[in-house]
Amino acid sequence: MQNRIMITGAGSGLGREIALRWAREGWNLALADVNEAGLAETLKLVRAAGGDGFTQRCDVRDYSQLTQLAQACEEKFGGIDVIVNNAGVASGGFFSELSLEDWDWQISINLMGVVKGCKAFLPLLEQSKGRIINIASMAALMQGPAMSNYNVAKAGVVALSESLLADLSLVDVKVHVVCPSFFQTNLLDSFRGPSPEMKSQVGKLLESSPISAADIADYIHQEVARDTFMILPHEQGRMAWQIKQHNPQAIYDEMAKMAEKMQAKRRNLA
Repeated sequence: MQNRIMITGAGSGLGREIALRWAREGWNLALADVNEAGLAETLKLVRAAGGDGFTQRCDVRDYSQLTQLAQACEEKFGGIDVIVNNAGVASGGFFSELSLEDWDWQISINLMGVVKGCKAFLPLLEQSKGRIINIASMAALMQGPAMSNYNVAKAGVVALSESLLADLSLVDVKVHVVCPSFFQTNLLDSFRGPSPEMKSQVGKLLESSPISAADIADYIHQEVARDTFMILPHEQGRMAWQIKQHNPQAIYDEMAKMAEKMQAKRRNLA
C-alpha cells in the first residue's frame, strides 16, 4: 500500500469528507467530480489537512473519462490503492409518476457509474492488491416508498459489491459497500423527481439528521480498517436491517403504511 486513493463525487458532501478523512493520514488523493469549483475547494482543504493530490473533471456516465482518470493515477501516483465510487444523485416519486428518462438518468449515474468505476480501475487495483469502496444507501436494503428508481440503482450497487467480493477475492482485491441512512448533505442539489413535495420531505429528513457527512466518513474509515464488508453507519439502519433479515414482512408492512401516509398528505395539500 502506497496510500493512493481515488474518490468520485469529491467536490462536496460525503465525497469531500471522505477525502479529508484520508488526507489526515497523509494520503495522495485523486479527486473527481463534474463540479470543478467544488473540486478545487476540496483539494485546498485536503492540502490543509495534510494530504496532497490532483483533481480531474469526470462524469461517471462516460467510461472513457474514468479510464482517463485511471491513466492519470498511473502517471501521477504510479498506481492506486483504494477507489471510492461515491458520485451519486437523488430522485424520488411514485412509480406511476416517474418517466423512463428518470429511470435512465438514475441508473446511468448511481449504478452504471459504479460499475464503470470498478471496471476502469480494476487493472491498477489488481497490481496493488487494493480496495474498492462503493457508496450505496439504506434505500438499497429497505426500499422505501416513492423512490423506486433510486432504490433499484442502490440495490444494484449492493448486488454488484457482493458479486465483486467473491470474484475479486481471486485477485486479492478487497471490497466494501456503504449503506448510510439520511445524513446532513447537499444531495438535494441533484434531486430530480415529478413532485416538489417529495423534495421537501427528503430535505427535512436530511436536515433533521444528527449525523453529518464527516461522521459517516469517520465510520467508513474505521470499518474499512476492520475489513468490514457491509458498512452501516447509522444505528437505526443497523437495527432496521436486523429486523428485515429476521422478519421481512414487518418491514414490507411498514413501508406500505408509509406510502399511504405520503399519499394522504399529498391529497390534503392538493
